[in-house]
Amino acid sequence: MESFFTDSQRCLQAEFGTTALADRIHEAAVAPDISDQQADFIHARNCFFLSTVDEFGFPSCSYKGGAQGFARVIDPRTLVFPNYDGNGMYMSLGNIEHQAKVGLLFVDFETPNRLRMRGHAKCVREGPLLASYPGANLVVTVSIDHVWVNCPRYVHQMQPLSPSPYLPHPDGKIPLALWKRIDLMQDVLTEGEKAEAAELGLLSIETYEAMVSAGRLT
Repeated sequence: MESFFTDSQRCLQAEFGTTALADRIHEAAVAPDISDQQADFIHARNCFFLSTVDEFGFPSCSYKGGAQGFARVIDPRTLVFPNYDGNGMYMSLGNIEHQAKVGLLFVDFETPNRLRMRGHAKCVREGPLLASYPGANLVVTVSIDHVWVNCPRYVHQMQPLSPSPYLPHPDGKIPLALWKRIDLMQDVLTEGEKAEAAELGLLSIETYEAMVSAGRLT
């Protein structure tokens, strides 16, 4: 129990009189393994939130989206998810390379419900696991330390409209990101990306911002 809560968390629990409550929730809800029901919950999601910590000690929170079930539970102590084409900054994955500790939050905005977990992650650059995710350049494996269900009372009930048009195709091809069509970005793209951007039509930063504000992603 003491390895789950930090000293600072314990101080606040004592200040607000919730130590016994926190201990009871820990005893009842926190587990080292992902249950079959929790695995089904994860496989039904098309997004989650990932927290990492950088070399300066700053936390980072990242939204990860994909097709339903893109995060997979491969055994009760292991979860995997792909890394697709992004902005090239590699903030979350760079953090994982330095500091393996991660936190994950899965939310069902329709029911609502939510599931939290934390563990140690590593990046996989080759092999059958990577090959099982067409379009991914890395796969992250997470060794789970703790998993628990959170009360969903503050989760706003919402419904999805449509999946992202940028999900990888079955052959692994990923549509060119809208921001890669901005004229100011062309000198830092690959030759293939520049050719595709020119074919689709270049955009000014003002046009791009107007399209994003209007919800036009392509």
